[in-house]
Amino acid sequence: MKVAIMGAGLSGLSAAIILERYGVSPVIFEKRSQAGDRFINAEAMLSLLTRPIIDPIRYLSEEFQIFLKPISHINPIIIHSENVQTIINEHVGFTNIRGRNKNSFEAQLASQVTSKIRFNAEVSYEDLLEKFTHVIMATGDASYAIKLHNYREDLSVSLKGATVEGVFTRSEVSVWLDNNLAPKGYAYLIPFSDTEANIVVAVPDLTNEVDETITDYWNRFYDLLKSHLNQSLKITDQFQITNYKIGICDSPRIGNTFFTGNCFGAIMPFLGFGQFESILTGIYAAYDICGLGKYDALTEPLRKSYQHSLILRRGMEALNNQAFDFIVARMNGYLGKQLFKPSGHDPLKWLSYLARPFV
Repeated sequence: MKVAIMGAGLSGLSAAIILERYGVSPVIFEKRSQAGDRFINAEAMLSLLTRPIIDPIRYLSEEFQIFLKPISHINPIIIHSENVQTIINEHVGFTNIRGRNKNSFEAQLASQVTSKIRFNAEVSYEDLLEKFTHVIMATGDASYAIKLHNYREDLSVSLKGATVEGVFTRSEVSVWLDNNLAPKGYAYLIPFSDTEANIVVAVPDLTNEVDETITDYWNRFYDLLKSHLNQSLKITDQFQITNYKIGICDSPRIGNTFFTGNCFGAIMPFLGFGQFESILTGIYAAYDICGLGKYDALTEPLRKSYQHSLILRRGMEALNNQAFDFIVARMNGYLGKQLFKPSGHDPLKWLSYLARPFV
C-alpha cells in the first residue's frame, strides 16, 4: 500500500498522524515552503458548531491522541448588532492561530508527523494516481474537486483582515452582525494575545466590484473598532481573499481518492470556520485506508452539519438590521442560554429547522 497526501494542512497532517500510528508511512506533498505557509490569522473553534462534542480539543486528545494547544478558551463572547450588544458569559470554545506562526495548528500537527514532507512540490493529482494506491486530497481549497466535477458550490465569499496592536483580553471574542459593516456577512475580533488581535470582515460576493467593496466595509469596521475600544489599533499585517468557494463534495470518496478538508466541504458556512471538521476528515480518511471504518459513513454527520450550517447562513443573509437587533437582544435570556450553554444537544440542527421557512 502506497499512500500520497496532497497538502500539509490540517486534514492532510491529521491523516498522516493516524496512518503512521497504524504502520502506514505516507508521502506528503506540499506546494508551499512549510506547513502553514499562508497569512497569519486567528480563528474560533466554537462548540456551537461542533455539538454534540462540547470540547473539541479534549475530544481530539482523548479519542485520537492528536494534541493541540489553542490560544485561549473563549469566555465571554460578545455579540453586536447595529444597536444592541449581548455578553455571553459561558465557555463557548477556543481560539487558535493559523498560518506562518510557530504556534499555529498546522505547525503543531506537523511536529507530530514523522513522515517526510516534500515542500515546494509541484505534483499533479494525475501523477499521484499513477504512482500510489491511495490519494488523500487535502489541498486546502476546492479547485481539484471542482476540476473533477465532484463539488457543489454554495457560496463565494471575500474576506479582509489585519493584525492590530492594542490592549485586549485574550479570552474575549467579539462578533458583529450588522449589514452596515458586513452586508449578509459578519465581522469579528479575535485576540492572538493580550497585545495583538485579528480583525476580519467576511461578506458573500454579491457584486463584480469585490475588491473595492470589501475594502470599504473593512475600513468602516476598523474605524468603528478604534472608536469602540478607544485605541489607535496599529496595523502590523494584512490579508485579503476574494471569491473563495464554500461548498461540499458530491462524493467523499471516488475510487481510492479521499476528499478531505476544504476539498470535502469542511468549512461551516454559517460563520466560516471548520478546523475541527477538517481534522476529522483527515482522521476518517486514514481510518478507512487502515480498515477501521468507511469514509462515507464516518463523514455523514459532517455532511449533515454542513447542510444545517448552510441553512442558517441563508437565513442570516435574509435578515435586516432590525431583525439582528431583535435576535441579539434576546440572546441575553433563554435563547442565549440554549445556544451557548454546554450540553449534548445540537443547537445547529434545531436552529436550521426553525430557519427553513425563511430560506
